[in-house]
Amino acid sequence: MRSKVAICWLRRDLRLDDNAAMYHALKNHKQVLPLFIFDRNILDRLQDKEDKRVQFIHQEITSLAEKLQQDFGSSLLVKYNNPEKVWQEILSDFDIEAVYANHDYESYGIKRDSEIKMLLAENEIPFYTFKDHVIFEKDEVIKDDGTPYTVFTPFSKKWRAKLSSFYYKSYPTLNYASHFLKTSPFQIPSLEEMGFKETDFQFPDRIAKGKIIEQYSEQRDFPAIQGTSHLGIHLRFGTLSVRKLLAFALQKNQTFVNELIWRDFYQQILFHFPHVEKNAFRKVYDLIEWENNEKYFQLWCEGKTGYPLVDAGMRELNETGFMHNRVRMVVASFLTKHLLIDWRWGEAYFAEKLLDFDLAANNGGWQWAAGSGTDAAPYFRIFNPTAQQQKFDPEFKYIKKWVPEFGTHEYCSPIVNHEEARKKCLEVYQKALKP
Repeated sequence: MRSKVAICWLRRDLRLDDNAAMYHALKNHKQVLPLFIFDRNILDRLQDKEDKRVQFIHQEITSLAEKLQQDFGSSLLVKYNNPEKVWQEILSDFDIEAVYANHDYESYGIKRDSEIKMLLAENEIPFYTFKDHVIFEKDEVIKDDGTPYTVFTPFSKKWRAKLSSFYYKSYPTLNYASHFLKTSPFQIPSLEEMGFKETDFQFPDRIAKGKIIEQYSEQRDFPAIQGTSHLGIHLRFGTLSVRKLLAFALQKNQTFVNELIWRDFYQQILFHFPHVEKNAFRKVYDLIEWENNEKYFQLWCEGKTGYPLVDAGMRELNETGFMHNRVRMVVASFLTKHLLIDWRWGEAYFAEKLLDFDLAANNGGWQWAAGSGTDAAPYFRIFNPTAQQQKFDPEFKYIKKWVPEFGTHEYCSPIVNHEEARKKCLEVYQKALKP
């Protein structure tokens, strides 16, 4: 007879310690097998076969598998296929008591989990899911009348009022480590088998260097210095616990805590208003007549707009998969307001390039820049890239790093005039938004 196992299905929570689903699985079952699926529904859509995010995931699950084997005599079951096909295979290979996973808030993840839950139910197997990716989710922070917040400031006040140490207490997962299934190592599909190539890219550490979080308030707006944490990729894929990061940030810097609140805010916007995935949060903004000049879009993508702060940001993104937070706002505003290109074009480009791409945050940031999102007085905000450079990169250190030809005759001229573009933008927005 096959022995019974519980399966903990890892997705965007690639760690053993302080993992909600893992904790509950290990606490409630004597033999727990962790599972990771390289989902072809997602991977087959990726055009860049040197996608650094796939390499990062592969690197992290390989590390997890090694730790499971060395420390606990267990392993990580890794599959490459569509989830439904994988689960059909697993159902035939194992006698499953229950399946555990952490919540996914994106439409694809919700649909996937619903389908797998039905498949498991047909086999009389319960599927338990838990909050792990955020501090507060779904209806945990809502208005007194029971409706969701759509403005950040009151949301953040309620968030902070509700917060207690209970919500960021770590799960003592490894107290039950003896409950991992004892097994020899499972083979992990190589990147090459999945059609991807490995690069020599160095990923950011999962620990913020030096006193970055302590000094975050003073340094975060200046792209020439290492003033931001670069922890986005670790939060995105759950190689770092948001609870542990919050516990640290609460002692060090309240401005950094605010960034974690923004993260929760955009997740609950996506949950309560799923139409934002494809349309404007405020639907009237779908009436804007975008110009969508493909030549301008290409120049923006390549960092050749003639606006050095914009160009530096895009080149940093293209080379590293990262862009400084302040610069993200400037380049997004420039695309939507100066070039009148649909925010969804920029959102899709960022989704393709950002190491820390997260649907909720990326969508929220782009809609904020375009004015179509949750902000109260939006479309009047049109960043002047030159003024932003003068304020946040006055010595051109960041610009010269990424645009070495800046200041020479080789650097391109601006593709649009700021004042003319600003005037035109206001006219186009006002036409669409007229009462």
